[in-house]
Parts: sequence; C-alpha cells; structure tokens
Amino acid sequence: MHIVDGALAAPILLSGAVLAIAGVYIGLKKMDYEQLPLVGVLASVFFIASYMHLPLGFSSVHLIMNGLLGILLGWVAFPALLVALLLQVIFFGFGGLLVLGVNTFNIALPAVIIYYLCGPGIRHSSAKVAAMWGAIGGAGAIILTSVMVAFSLALSGESFVLAAKAVLPAHIPIMVLEGFVSYAAVYLIHTVKPEFITKEVAQ
Repeated sequence: MHIVDGALAAPILLSGAVLAIAGVYIGLKKMDYEQLPLVGVLASVFFIASYMHLPLGFSSVHLIMNGLLGILLGWVAFPALLVALLLQVIFFGFGGLLVLGVNTFNIALPAVIIYYLCGPGIRHSSAKVAAMWGAIGGAGAIILTSVMVAFSLALSGESFVLAAKAVLPAHIPIMVLEGFVSYAAVYLIHTVKPEFITKEVAQ
C-alpha cells in the first residue's frame, strides 16, 4: 500500500514527514533494546510480505502485516517500519524517498492503534480468544491504513479522489487474508512464546 513519489501535495508530504519523525522518536524512546532481534524479524516479515501479491483486475494488492507488528511492538512499529520501507525504496524502488514519511505514518499509526485496541484482549485471554483479537487486529489495521492512504490521496487534489475511493474496496481480500494470518500467528506465539505477547511494550 505504498504511495509513490509525485502523487501527493507538498503540505501532505511535509505533514507526513513530521508526524513520522515524531512516531519514530516515541518508538525509539520506548524501545527495550533486548527487543532488537524481535524488531528485526518483524521488520523482515513486513519487508517480505510486500512480495506476496494478489491479482486484482489489471493491478494487484499485497500483504502488509502491520496489525501483527502493532500487536507485538506497539510504538516500536514506527522505527521498524521506517527501516523496512526505506530498504524497499533503496533496493526495489517501492514508494519513494519524498513520500517515505507519509507511507511510514500511514502504515505505522494503525499498528499502534491496534496495539491499544486489541492488546488488552490479547494479553489477558486464552490462546483462542487472543487469536480472535489478533484476527480483528490484522484486518482492522488494513482498514485503518486504507482509510489513511485514501485521505492522503484525496487531500492532494481532486484528480486523486477516484483513486482514493478505490483503495478500501481493493484491499478487502487483504483484510480477510491478514485476519487469518494474524489469527494463526497470535495463536502460535501465545502457545509457544507467550512472553512476546503478554509483556506490554508501550505505556
């Protein structure tokens, strides 16, 4: 769900950059550096998930997994996603440097919101109930990201309104798929490595 360079107005780019920097700052302040291996693995999950494309007419959509990152990392999702997005720009040209702040904010803020909305249900429930919250978080993060991307496009001019309206319907298959993937991931982690979920990573 990358927005490419040249698609957004300058005020949106500037606002996105400022908000992303603020989010990364908070994430770094809250990071427990014992988490670094987990942060690296989850950033890699996001990086790889972008290659799993689903055909949709003349285009395609791809997995994002920001809901799962949010569940496990909280605010630390901001620096993790910034690094992954930057590497995608450098190596594969996804998105762009000018729009990096907006892309980071649009993907990372929903992750943080999901942490707060679904985290309590995940941390204080049985594996099955936690997995259900994980499914809600996985799908919910895609909804939130789609809405934010749509607003970013719509606020950049009338010529982007049609594209903005298409963002949410185009990602319905991804919402469903990420819900299932997050359900399975949370259930597995809750069973095998529950401390990854039960420890609060954001205050």
